[in-house]
Amino acid sequence: MLFFRKHAVRTLFVSCCACIAGGVSSQETFREYENFEGYAAKEELPPDWAVPAELVLGRLMYPSSRGFGFGRDWRNGGSWTVDYPRGDRTLAQMLRRFTRTDVRSVEQPVDAADEGDIFYWPYLTVGLAGYWDLSDDRVAALREYLLRGGFLFCDSFFDSNSWQGFEEGLRRIFPDRPIIDLTDDHPVFHTVYDLPEMTKVQIPNMNSLMGGRGGWLGDGRIPHWRGIEDHDGRLMVLIAFNNDVADSWQWADDPRYPGELANLGLRVGVNIAMYALTH
Repeated sequence: MLFFRKHAVRTLFVSCCACIAGGVSSQETFREYENFEGYAAKEELPPDWAVPAELVLGRLMYPSSRGFGFGRDWRNGGSWTVDYPRGDRTLAQMLRRFTRTDVRSVEQPVDAADEGDIFYWPYLTVGLAGYWDLSDDRVAALREYLLRGGFLFCDSFFDSNSWQGFEEGLRRIFPDRPIIDLTDDHPVFHTVYDLPEMTKVQIPNMNSLMGGRGGWLGDGRIPHWRGIEDHDGRLMVLIAFNNDVADSWQWADDPRYPGELANLGLRVGVNIAMYALTH
């Protein structure tokens, strides 16, 4: 069903269960694409992958800009596939374990250009958004999606050049709304777990760690948590800049990734998803 949040009467799964009058298109079925990072391009599907659930974690697909993709079809191996699908499925497991949320075990790749489909998925992660190249129809669909109550978590990008590419796309979606810096007392850091120092800690990039570069890329040494709010003060867009939260999900079981930061990344991931559903 298509969703529409009314803030005065919100319940946990209203975004998943309510209808919009005049919905015109069908929901896309589960689909898989290749990952550009070179690991397990097609992860083994969980045994319950086809079991429906009240919440499905969406992964925003987008065409890549600035030559990213090495000449491939952007749907397979584009920049949007960073940390996909392993990171998404780890987060789903954590939500099942630490909340009472009924979560599907597999993610849903979502293309805003598929007419009406985006409104079925109340939570979307977008990775490496500094490379997104949004067509006019995708911009319009994302704006409507967010204003109706959707939520976009932007993650896994570092460096001022990447910020420039990201901000250009975001300004097309919301040219008149400020990008704000979040402080440690923001509800998103306290929805399930209290994370009082979240904005001061960088969730590192695995490739950088393996290369001995400290966990950041380019000039992205300082983490920033930013966002865009609606007219009621609800975060519509949450931005983890100079962070790689989804790396902490997909590498959580790898001893090379710092355990305390994997745990922190998983906890903030649970907070983010629960904030998206309850605010």
